[in-house]
Amino acid sequence: MTNKPYGVIYIGVTDNIEERVKEHKLKVYPKSFTAKYNCDKLVYFEEFKMEKMQKNERDNSKNGKGIGKLS
Repeated sequence: MTNKPYGVIYIGVTDNIEERVKEHKLKVYPKSFTAKYNCDKLVYFEEFKMEKMQKNERDNSKNGKGIGKLS
């Protein structure tokens, strides 16, 4: 999720992408990172079969360069 044009990126994992995007757009959790930074635009998603793969992918993405503010 992003708040383009400001450059904030949020990376998460869910088992129900449609519901989760709706929650972000409606700011169901008003104190969350995505609500605070108005991250309501889905820019990319991947499907995985195994939960362990999801966690590894999320962790790898969060440890990568450029996560947070875009240059």
